[in-house]
Amino acid sequence: EAIHLGSLVAAQGYIFPISDHVLTLKDDGTFYRFQAPYFWPSNCWEPENTDYAIYLCKRTMQNKARLELADYEAENLARLQRAFARKWEFIFMQAEAQVKIDRKKDKTERKILDSQERAFWDVHRPVPGCVNTTEMDIRKCRRMKNPQKVKKSVYGVTEESQPQSPVHMPSQPIRKATKEDFRKQITFLNMQLERHCLKMSKVAESLIAYTEQYVEYDPFITPAEPSNPWISDDTTLWDIEMSKEPSQQRVKRWGFSMDEVLKDPAGRDQFLRFLESEFSSENLRFWLAVQDLKKQPLQDVTTRVEEIWQEFLAPGAQSAINLDSHSYEKTSQNVKDPGRYTYEDAQEHIYKLMKSDSYARFLRSNAYQDLLLAKKK
Repeated sequence: EAIHLGSLVAAQGYIFPISDHVLTLKDDGTFYRFQAPYFWPSNCWEPENTDYAIYLCKRTMQNKARLELADYEAENLARLQRAFARKWEFIFMQAEAQVKIDRKKDKTERKILDSQERAFWDVHRPVPGCVNTTEMDIRKCRRMKNPQKVKKSVYGVTEESQPQSPVHMPSQPIRKATKEDFRKQITFLNMQLERHCLKMSKVAESLIAYTEQYVEYDPFITPAEPSNPWISDDTTLWDIEMSKEPSQQRVKRWGFSMDEVLKDPAGRDQFLRFLESEFSSENLRFWLAVQDLKKQPLQDVTTRVEEIWQEFLAPGAQSAINLDSHSYEKTSQNVKDPGRYTYEDAQEHIYKLMKSDSYARFLRSNAYQDLLLAKKK
């Protein structure tokens, strides 16, 4: 993990190997330097190809083995020389001026500066095959109204003297924020403040509790009983599934949540029998009818919407359900333009009613407890 973290820091150019163009951290005797704050990526550099051409020219003017151009750098220099043919004399003069300034510096200081400058360009013009950490996802670029990066020259070349880059398009002037922009930002921040947030400790506790609850149902952790017939050639599992009697694991799982009951056919049947014994089965039948509506062919949707309305919601309906006024009014409006999700609000309301009332009584009922105890014996 430490090597990985160090490699991420090195890839951004904050530390760099003294004698290697590939910015990565190795677990060997390689020496590294810290980058000067001036060259940090946090300064939002977006150097032009003109600056890169000056840097490569400057390297060729110094007859030192450590400053010799790599093959890919020599190719880049030739390409830039063709692209900036009309301005090459100016670029060459700028490089000469930089070399004269560097020669006045102390030898040790010059070596350190050369390595820092090389590391800077290894970040912004990386070796072929290496990841360019300065590239931004095109989707993020389109979302950004005010670009954070600014065009600024590494060597102090004025904007007038910089020709158009053969690779990058000229930067657009940054638009000043308007009152409407600030209003949108305030609205967005208020929405973020109103979001329901949980502490990481609570999230971790919830995930651990969920994992512990379902651990016996995860075949990667707990061997399945009976065994998987596709692995062991034992068909006991299929025989149990074909029988109408649910296994102990299935019955126990119904107690986890109402969703577990509703998604298990045997669980739905047992829950429906319990509700029929309490003369309140219309809620579950309505919920199941709406679920079935969502799967209907489009040509049958209108007819099915009307049937559900007449059975559960119309005045004097045979199996009337209890809806609050808000849900009823919204559903009444939706029925005028029938669709698969016409009863979405009503279904959600009925689901909450069953979850808070009927489901809790079902778990305490003799029917469920007897079934659970019978399977444990």
